[in-house]
Amino acid sequence: MRNATWRKSSRSNDTGGECVEVADLGAAVGVRDSKAPAAGHLCVDRASLRVLVSRIKA
Repeated sequence: MRNATWRKSSRSNDTGGECVEVADLGAAVGVRDSKAPAAGHLCVDRASLRVLVSRIKA
């Protein structure tokens, strides 16, 4: 996990807004709060993340 490359949306900005970061962990995706990266992360399987994102966009 220490070597994971965390990314956030290209639509986010540096004005202190709330952002979610994701990292490719192979079979899963790491998800964390960009404002509190030391607070930990969630591991989500790719299929579940696709469902979540599609429901958020709906």
